[in-house]
Amino acid sequence: MNKSGCRAGRRARKKRRKKHESHVSKVTLTHEAQFVLLRRWLKERGFTSQSLIPVNFHDTGRGLMATQTIKAKDMVISLPEKCLLTSSAVLKSYMGDYIKRWHPPISPLLALCCFLIAERHRGDASEWSPYINILPKTYTCPVYLSDDTIGLLPTSLQKKATEQKEQFQELCCSSLMFFNSLQPLFNRPTEELFTQDAMRWAWCSVNTRTVYMEHERSNYLSREKDVYALAPYLDLLNHCPNVQVEAGFNKDTRCYEVKSVQGCKKFQQAFINYDPHDNHRLLLEYGFVAPGNPHSVVYVDLGTLKLCLNERDKQLTQKLLYLKDNDFLRNLTFGMDGPSWRLMTALRLLSLTPEQYSSWKSVLLGAAVSQDREEWCIQSALKLCNNLTDGNVKALERLSQLKQGANLSRLEQLCVVESLRLEEQRILEHTQVVLQNLLRQ
Repeated sequence: MNKSGCRAGRRARKKRRKKHESHVSKVTLTHEAQFVLLRRWLKERGFTSQSLIPVNFHDTGRGLMATQTIKAKDMVISLPEKCLLTSSAVLKSYMGDYIKRWHPPISPLLALCCFLIAERHRGDASEWSPYINILPKTYTCPVYLSDDTIGLLPTSLQKKATEQKEQFQELCCSSLMFFNSLQPLFNRPTEELFTQDAMRWAWCSVNTRTVYMEHERSNYLSREKDVYALAPYLDLLNHCPNVQVEAGFNKDTRCYEVKSVQGCKKFQQAFINYDPHDNHRLLLEYGFVAPGNPHSVVYVDLGTLKLCLNERDKQLTQKLLYLKDNDFLRNLTFGMDGPSWRLMTALRLLSLTPEQYSSWKSVLLGAAVSQDREEWCIQSALKLCNNLTDGNVKALERLSQLKQGANLSRLEQLCVVESLRLEEQRILEHTQVVLQNLLRQ
């Protein structure tokens, strides 16, 4: 009697604890007004599925939770074409004639950006307002990052982030005349509507939330590849690097479909996969970092590589030129299993003494040289790893300082950079163990 009573008590406590933990870890958004309106809007366009509901998860933020078990090969979501916002939808809208008259033709990306800005300005009068109202108000892509925050990114990513900001600036500047041509559509001056902030929001909305969908080339748009489709509700699916899905537009059903390869348990978050991207690319293109990403690596840039080299080596310049000519000065990385083959190959070539120069070609094909040169390569890799670790620690300390007193928007940006740095620290710690073990052998 007592034993069964104890078991019942434990079961009850466990059940209550599990229920409490479940409540803490996720909060349903189904009854929030903006999602009620979105579901109603989607229903009018043929989307009636109840198998996924919007939930705020403690680790990923907004996402979609399965209300029933999704088996392997089952449909996760099927969104009718009427729900998709594409360049063809923009061309059919009130903005279409202005785009068609403009020469040279604007890009599909710019067409979508302009339409989003215009529809946001129209407010509740907009046909797309239920969708636009749930879009993020700000993003954490590099175009939103201040220069000092970009300076806290890993060196190789700093350059790409700066290039992204420059490309965005160029797009804004080159589009001013087209923005002015849209003036008859608005009561307010276009320079007040199509601001850099508005363009940044629209640009990130398109680049981070569209699904890949090829469209027939329009004579009214530039020759840039048109592969964008904003997919309301579906775009709430978060990325998980360990999940496999089959996604694409089904020409028979006229729906954009996502099918699960592994399945998803009831009451678990349903995920999508953006392809095997490392965290640098995820941050650059989508503004987030995936913890525990199996595709993530730490990049070794040329400046860091030179720190472990002997400047007195008279052939150093020639060696670096040879590596560059053979495309061996990029994608030099550390992963969870240690230095990459490319990095070790580059180090082997850099380790060669004058008597070993005849081995250059065989080294690039993966051949080892000698025991002492192999030890030099491992020690050099460890030196690189330690140098990157020191830089990481300093960046994390600075991020911790900047987070104090930061507003919510800036805090989100700093947290994304911090998350990347923490992931890289984890990889570097694993690499140090791998290299130290190699030296002991």
